[in-house]
Amino acid sequence: MLIFRYLSKEILQVMTAVSIALLLITMSSRFVKYLAQAAAGDLATDVLFSIMLFRIPGFLELIIPLALFIGILLAYGRLYVESEMVVLSACGISNKRLLGYTMVVAGFVAVLVAALSFYVSPTGAAKVHSIFNDPKTYGQVNTLVEGRFQSSDGGKRVTYAESIDSEATEMNNIFISESTRDSGSSAISVVVADRGEIVRKQGNRYLQLEDGYRFSGQPGQRVLEVTRFSAYGQLLQEPQDLARKQLKVEARPTSELLGSDDRHDRAALMWRISLPLLVPVVALIALSLSRTDHRRGRYVKLLPAIMIYLAYLLLLSAARSGLEDPQSSFPLSIWAIHALFLALGLTLFNSEAIGTFLRTRVFDKKVAQHAATE
Repeated sequence: MLIFRYLSKEILQVMTAVSIALLLITMSSRFVKYLAQAAAGDLATDVLFSIMLFRIPGFLELIIPLALFIGILLAYGRLYVESEMVVLSACGISNKRLLGYTMVVAGFVAVLVAALSFYVSPTGAAKVHSIFNDPKTYGQVNTLVEGRFQSSDGGKRVTYAESIDSEATEMNNIFISESTRDSGSSAISVVVADRGEIVRKQGNRYLQLEDGYRFSGQPGQRVLEVTRFSAYGQLLQEPQDLARKQLKVEARPTSELLGSDDRHDRAALMWRISLPLLVPVVALIALSLSRTDHRRGRYVKLLPAIMIYLAYLLLLSAARSGLEDPQSSFPLSIWAIHALFLALGLTLFNSEAIGTFLRTRVFDKKVAQHAATE
C-alpha cells in the first residue's frame, strides 16, 4: 500500500501540473477568439467570463486523459532513470503488479472523465447554448454604446443610438447606415427611427424599429427612395461557426441521447462513452513506453508517445464524423479503434516477453538445424 501511494502521488502530481498548464493554454486561446468576436460586435462583452466558466468542463474532459498519459510517462520515466524501478523490481514489484497499480489510478481518472463527459460538460454546454440563444448576447446592436457612432462589418455598417435601456434591448433615436456593392455598383441605405428593440421570431433575431424613415439610393444618382414606416423589421445575422452548430448537440443530456435515432445524437453518445474508455488504454500505452534508463533519459519516448496519442484521438474524431455524415467515405468503428490501440498497448507491455519468446524459438531452430547437419 505504501508503494501504491508513492506511485499514485508521483502520477497525480505531474497530471495535475500538466492539466493546469493545458487548461490555461486552452482557455487563453478560446478567450482570445471570443474577445475578437466581442471586438467585432458579434458577442456581448458581459457574457465572456460566463461562457468561459461553463466551457471549462468541456475542456477538462479532453485535457485530463492527455495529462494522465503525460503524467505516467514522466513520473515512471523519472523512476526508471533514477533506478527506483530497479529497486522496486528487486523488492518484488513485477510488471503486472505495476500495471495493477497504474490501472487503479487510471480507473479513478476514468470515473472523473465519465462524470465530466456524461453530466457536467453537457450541463455547461447547455448554459452556453442558452447564453448564445439570448437575444441580448450578441450582434452589433447589443454592443452599442449610447451616444456614439460605431462601425462594424469592415466599415460597411454604422450604427448610432441616442439612448439605450439598462437591459440593452430597447433604444431611442436610432440611426443605421449600410453600404452594399453588387456588380460593380454601390448602394447606401439609411434608416432612422424613434424607437427600436431586439426580438426573436421563428429562431431568428430581428431589430424591430418603430416610427421612422428609410432612405436608399446610389452615390452620384439623383434617384432617392424614401419610405416611411410605422414598424420595420431587420434580420440580424448571427455567427455560424462550426463550434456553435455543434453546441446544440453537446448541450443535450445523456439520457436524451440514449433514446435518440438521430445520427448526430448517436455520434455524440459514442464520443461521450469513448472518452472514459480512452483513459485505461492510454494509461497502458504510457506505462509500456515509460521504460527507459539513465543513458537514454526520461524524455526519449515522449515524442513518439504523443504521436500515438494524437493518432488515437484523431481516429476517434474521424469515426465520430463518419457516424454523423452518411455520405462519409471514411467509415470507422469507434469500438474497432479502441480495440486496435488496446492491442497496441498489450503488445508494447509484453514486448520483452514477446522478444524473448521469438529469440528462443529462433535459437532453438538454429540449434536443431545445426544438430541435424552433424
